[in-house]
Amino acid sequence: QVQLKESGGGSVQAGGSLRLSCQTSGFIISVFCMAWFRQGPGLERELVARITRGGGNITYADSVRGRFTISRDSSVSKFYLDMTSLKPEDSGVYSCAADPAYFCSSDSSLLSYWGQGTQVTVSS
Repeated sequence: QVQLKESGGGSVQAGGSLRLSCQTSGFIISVFCMAWFRQGPGLERELVARITRGGGNITYADSVRGRFTISRDSSVSKFYLDMTSLKPEDSGVYSCAADPAYFCSSDSSLLSYWGQGTQVTVSS
């Protein structure tokens, strides 16, 4: 049974940093693409970062490029989102997702597996 569970959310002041973790089980992460999405208040869910199956290609949303880093550690079946220079507009519920496809779609409805989400709040 495929499961994903996020941790590491919380409250931080602008300019601060957080590391989100996504613990996976039930599959081998190297054969799935993985992604982080977020949904701010009153906003649609948006793709933040993704890594292809096999890990050869990483892409970021323009709004986070240079500040956020997605990575994975197959030895512990986890992937991460390191967030630095946080801004109030980064606030929202962050969710990890995985799919057997090579490339995780930016359309969240097309991804197969999701965590429950973790809240990130950045205060000014």
